[in-house]
Amino acid sequence: MHLDAGEALPTEAGEVLRQGEDLGRWVQSVRLGWDQLTTVQQWMCEHALGIEPATEDEKPKPRHTQADKWALNYQAAKQYYQREGHLQVPRKHIERIAGGEDHEEREHKLGAWISNQRSRAATLTPERIEQLSAIGMRWS
Repeated sequence: MHLDAGEALPTEAGEVLRQGEDLGRWVQSVRLGWDQLTTVQQWMCEHALGIEPATEDEKPKPRHTQADKWALNYQAAKQYYQREGHLQVPRKHIERIAGGEDHEEREHKLGAWISNQRSRAATLTPERIEQLSAIGMRWS
């Protein structure tokens, strides 16, 4: 209906509402979820509606898993240990490390993380306990 009225498809969420549907949000979801569409759906979107898949630059960065986050915090703890020689980290300490695929400097609330690991020691895997113990973790 929107195209039949001579209007262009919106590219941003919230630009156009038709019959209670946010067309911009739908266009974004189609572009970002292109690989989940069937070949017929892709063809229809591209040829009938003029919608193209999102480029790699437009796609959001993948979210970090809990394991990824733990590994980055462990890396921060290891860096702190190598520099300071202990893991008696003040609760509010923030450690900066270069991490991830983009090698951007990231801030990690290391003091809080260390405290949380101590309080969750009973639920940590033996491998994680061993890793932290190897860099001087005090468990009590």
